[in-house]
Amino acid sequence: MELIKIIISIILPPLGVFMQVGIGKHFWLNILLTILGYIPGIVHAIWVIAKNK
Repeated sequence: MELIKIIISIILPPLGVFMQVGIGKHFWLNILLTILGYIPGIVHAIWVIAKNK
């Protein structure tokens, strides 16, 4: 299941974060990072998924 979340995070980072932690500070931060730059959103999403195993 973690691999699927990582793949989803590469395609749409906020969705991967939402699947891992729900709507909260990490979700909103990821939306902001994705708007400011796609790569920072991906890095943050993968970090959240790896941290919250």
